[in-house]
Amino acid sequence: MSYVGPDFDPPGPRRSRRGPMTVAVAALVPGALVGWLVWQAVGDSGGGGSTSATSTTSSGAPGASSAAPGSASAAARTPAASGTDDGKPPSSTFSGPATPAASDLPAAAGPLKGKVVVIDPGHNPGNFQHSADINRKVNIGTNWKECDTTGTSTNAGYTEARFTLDVARRLRTLLQQEGATVKFTQDGDRSWGPCVDERARIGNDAHADAVVSIHADGSAAGNRGFHVILPASLHSGGADTRAIVAPSRDLGERIAGNFVRDTGSAPSNYIGGGTGLDVRSDLGGLNLSTVPKVFIECGNMRDSKDAALLTSGAWRQKAARGISEGIVSFLRG
Repeated sequence: MSYVGPDFDPPGPRRSRRGPMTVAVAALVPGALVGWLVWQAVGDSGGGGSTSATSTTSSGAPGASSAAPGSASAAARTPAASGTDDGKPPSSTFSGPATPAASDLPAAAGPLKGKVVVIDPGHNPGNFQHSADINRKVNIGTNWKECDTTGTSTNAGYTEARFTLDVARRLRTLLQQEGATVKFTQDGDRSWGPCVDERARIGNDAHADAVVSIHADGSAAGNRGFHVILPASLHSGGADTRAIVAPSRDLGERIAGNFVRDTGSAPSNYIGGGTGLDVRSDLGGLNLSTVPKVFIECGNMRDSKDAALLTSGAWRQKAARGISEGIVSFLRG
């Protein structure tokens, strides 16, 4: 996702992490360390990135989207949304969801029977056509920000909004097989949005046991890997995250560990100090949540090696499985 816009302004200067904030993903899930070491041994064939620190300086702010909301270039790049478009090149036009809504399907009997998971596919394929709507300010608890952004894309035009819907739909299937009731904030079934405050409210109103917001970053080339964003402890204005900080961290750590193991991707080499974890206080989707919630940036769409993974249907299935296994682990304790 782009770090420009409502939930993605560039974070301030990095502060050194204290003990609990710098726990390496490998320490969280021992099996993940093994997977990461294997990835390092085989290099790019496993889909990982450089583990050396790289600069986040580019032509714009770190994670800057390549097109402003409503720009002609954004419109030209917007491809069709697809449920599972394995191996198919992106289409040039948006044609709506390719799979029927499955949120209301009865959950299978399984270990997560009775559990509610809300999946938040970041952005919306139609946002670029509604610049006035997504640019209006909403209260994010601590201040006011734009409703939403268009998101980012690969250099070839595969959009973040398309990516997030595809991974979200795969994730829904996996969680329903475990017996969970799964709700979406949007499923390509609305022309734009929802705004970040409404996304938070959907999870709250569902009394969700866990909420995961799916994104992909738009940082500089050479910046690689995933990171999970955790809520900061806030008690200001309309934001009070104190009750969800600990369970959200638990959820995020479990997702990060399983994501390493299932995808072979390394934690971000430019955010989180190699932990795969980042704490943010400027995201309305986290600030306004009253239930355990995290964001996951699955990779950097602006890096060619990460982009090759993000545009692979087989890799997106692995990403969905890693996220699913993290959620299952969290909900089962």
